[in-house]
Amino acid sequence: MTFIIRKLIARMVADATARSEDAILPLLTPALKGKKNSLDLKLGLSVTSLNSDEEDGSRSKRPDFNVLNEKAMQIAKKITCPDHVQNISVEKGVLYFSLDPLYVIKQVIQDVSEQQGHYGYHPYPGNDGKLNIIVEYSSPNIAKPFHAGHLRSTLIGNFFANLQERLGHNVTRINYLGDWGTQFGILGVGFQDFGNEEKLRMNPIQHLYEVYVATNKAAQNDPTIWERAKDLFRRMEQGDSDALAMRHRFQNLSIADYKRTYQRLGVHFDEYCSESQYSSEAQNLINTLRDGNLLTTSKRGTGDINLSDVCPRFPIATLAKSDGSSLYLTRDIAAVLDRRKRHTFDDMYYVVDKGQEGHFEQLKGVLRKMDQDCFQRIHHIKFGKVLGMQSRKGTAVFLTDILDEARDRMLHNMTQTSTTKEQEDPERVAEILGVSAIILQDLKGSVITDYKFEWDRVLTSQGDTGVFLQYSHARLCSIEEMNSIPESSSHDDIDWNLLCEPEAVQLAWFISHYDVAVRRAALEREPKAVAQYLLQLGHLISRANNKLKVKGSPADVQRARLGLFRSARITLANGMKLLGMTPLTQM
Repeated sequence: MTFIIRKLIARMVADATARSEDAILPLLTPALKGKKNSLDLKLGLSVTSLNSDEEDGSRSKRPDFNVLNEKAMQIAKKITCPDHVQNISVEKGVLYFSLDPLYVIKQVIQDVSEQQGHYGYHPYPGNDGKLNIIVEYSSPNIAKPFHAGHLRSTLIGNFFANLQERLGHNVTRINYLGDWGTQFGILGVGFQDFGNEEKLRMNPIQHLYEVYVATNKAAQNDPTIWERAKDLFRRMEQGDSDALAMRHRFQNLSIADYKRTYQRLGVHFDEYCSESQYSSEAQNLINTLRDGNLLTTSKRGTGDINLSDVCPRFPIATLAKSDGSSLYLTRDIAAVLDRRKRHTFDDMYYVVDKGQEGHFEQLKGVLRKMDQDCFQRIHHIKFGKVLGMQSRKGTAVFLTDILDEARDRMLHNMTQTSTTKEQEDPERVAEILGVSAIILQDLKGSVITDYKFEWDRVLTSQGDTGVFLQYSHARLCSIEEMNSIPESSSHDDIDWNLLCEPEAVQLAWFISHYDVAVRRAALEREPKAVAQYLLQLGHLISRANNKLKVKGSPADVQRARLGLFRSARITLANGMKLLGMTPLTQM
C-alpha cells in the first residue's frame, strides 16, 4: 500500500504508545473486511505488543480479547484522525484504520507516476543499509544434463538477485560450474575416442554430454577406460599442462553456449567460476585443518571433522579422500573463503535443491569450527522438484529443449487464436510468452514444494498463468495507445472524484499493496508473494477494464481512468520484471 500513508499512521500510533514508528510500520497490513469500498489497514495488539507494561512471558499465552480490546480502545482514544483517516475502530484487539478512498487514489497514482520503475521498493526500518550480497545459482555440471532442477535454481536465483538489487543492495551473481572430479577424466578420455571437433564447435554442451554417455557405456565392457580416466584426472590434479588445457577448452566452449541459452531466459551472471579453480586452495585447506588438529583420519583413511557439537544432524564431514584428494565440500569451503576476501560479502545465498541441506549445514559447521564468523552470513534457499517436464523428444535433458518446446507450442497457439495481432517478429513474441509461462508456473507456489509441470495448462492465456499476465500488460498498453493523453499532464488538473466506482477504488487500493508483497517476498525468501500479487492484480485490471471504459467517455473521465490504468500497467511491469519476465506491449 502507499508507503506515505502507512508512515503517517505509524507515526500516530507511535505517539500514542511506547513503541517506535519503525517498529510499527512493517506491521500495518491491508485488512479485508468484505466491503468493496472499504479501505482498511489493521494493527493487532496481540502481534505488536504495543502496551509497554506487558510482561515477556505473557506473549506466549492465549490472548484475552477483552483485555486486548480495552487496551486497543485506550490507544484509539489517544489518536486524532488526520484527514485521510476517516475512522478508527477496534475488534478483538485489532485496530482498524479506515482510509479516505479519494486520498488513496490520488496518492497512489501520484506515487506511481513519480517513481515509475522504482515504485514499490521502499527501504524498511532495519533494511535501509546497502549490503554486499552474493547469490550463487544455476550451477550446472559440464557434460551433464541441464535438468529441471538447474532450471528452478536459475529462475529462483534470478528473482532473488533481482529483488535484492531493487531493494538497493550490491548484488554479485555467481554461476559455479561443476568441472572437476573423476567424471571429468572420463570425459577427457572419451573425447579422445568419441569426440568430434566440428560437433564440439557447433553444440559443445550437447556433444560433450553425448561423449560422456558413450564413454560410460563403453567402459562397461572395457575396464581400462576407468584406469585411463583416473590417470587423466590425476594428471589434472598434479597440474599437467595438456590435461588442464583440455579442461579449460571444454569449460570455455560450454560457458559460451550457456550464455546464449541464459540470454533467452533474460538471465545474466557477474561471475562464472568452477570447482577446478579451487583445487589447490582445497588442498591447502586440508593441510591447514590437519595442522590445527581439526581433521582426523578415519578407519577408512578419509579426513573427517567431527561436527556433532555444532551440526548434530550431520555430525561427520568428510573433507579428504583416502588418497588425500579433496571433495566437493572442501572446494566449496575454499570458495567461501576466497569470496570473503574478494567481495567482503554481508550475506551469501545458495539457491540449491532441498536434497543438499546436509551439505550446506556441514559447510557452515566446518566454517564455525574454523572460527570463521562468515558462517552466520551463509543461507541456503531450498526448493523442491519439478515433475513431468519433458519435450516431444522425450525427457528434456537440455535447457534449450525446454525453451524450444515452450516457444514452438506458444507459436502454434498464437496461429490458432483469432484475436492475436499481427506481429513483426512472432517467434520473439512466442519465445517471451513461453519463457514467461515457465517462470510464473515455477514461482507462483512455495519453492520448497514439488510440483507437476503440464504444458497445456502452463501455456494457456486463461487462469493464473504467465501468458495471462502478459495479456493483461499488453491490454493496458493498447488502452493507453488508443486513448493517448500526455503523461506530463498535471495530476492537479485531474478530477479524481470521477474514479468512484468500486472497481476503480479496489484497483487503486491493490496497486498500493505492491510494496507489501515485495517486502513479504524478501522476508520469507519466497517469490510466490510477488507472483500471487501480480495474478490478483491482473484479475482486478480485467474487472476494471470491463467496467471503466475509456473510449467514448467524457474527456475528464478518460483522463482519470487513464491515470489509473497507467499506474496499474507500471506496477504490473515492475512485478513482471522482478520475476524475470519481459513485459510485452502487444500480443
